[in-house]
Amino acid sequence: MKTGSFKLRSKQWIVDEHDRIIIAEGRKEILEHIQKTGSINQTAKIMKMSYKGVWSKIKATEKYLNVRIVHTDRKKGSHLTQEGIELLNKYSLLKEKCLKEDNRIFRSIFSEKKS
Repeated sequence: MKTGSFKLRSKQWIVDEHDRIIIAEGRKEILEHIQKTGSINQTAKIMKMSYKGVWSKIKATEKYLNVRIVHTDRKKGSHLTQEGIELLNKYSLLKEKCLKEDNRIFRSIFSEKKS
């Protein structure tokens, strides 16, 4: 079977004991956009979400982790806290390492065996 014609796609979710998302790709994107734009409102527009939708995802993660990950200031805008930066960096590293390992396993199972 040739693996050149198809590939593996993997997603990682970090969830609590009730399977509520703490961070996954969508929240990673929210944090990245806040980091780039300094604005929850701009983040919501970029992601085609409501402000309330973005805010509620941030708050849900903060509630579970019991830390603030986004600091908001009416004059200065929004930015990630140190904990938010750490969460984003750790999740990004997790995704990178999982993808490498997933691809290694995928190739070992689906690559053509030479007889």
